Amino acid sequence: MARMFLNGQAMEGGPFHHHLRGAPLVARTRTASGYRFFSIRDTCPGLLPDPGVDTVMDGEVYDVPDEVLRDHLLPSEPPELEFGIIRLQDGSSSFSMVLRRGELEKGIHKEITAFGGWRPYLKSLGREN
Repeated sequence: MARMFLNGQAMEGGPFHHHLRGAPLVARTRTASGYRFFSIRDTCPGLLPDPGVDTVMDGEVYDVPDEVLRDHLLPSEPPELEFGIIRLQDGSSSFSMVLRRGELEKGIHKEITAFGGWRPYLKSLGREN
């Protein structure tokens, strides 16, 4: 089992949630402080650790079986993201997808940190998912 923090389209009700293959929701939570958030083509978010900020991002933690993570969830992620480890609000660690090294420097991803999460950002666009 892999403890996985999700903060985009694979969250409950999202169009990629089916990639979890029924993995159980453990908690709705937030990251610890120190994260920025970016929109990747308005199709998914990218989380970026940044110890220079005090912002937190909303998300959900799931217990994902290793084979589901390997065969279904990770292959569905965009190339702008990579598998990483983040810190949660309660101080524990979790796997998560984070903005791939070098992506920020491209200057093409819109920063959406001020929204605090993917759903509020989508709502600002007039979208649910």
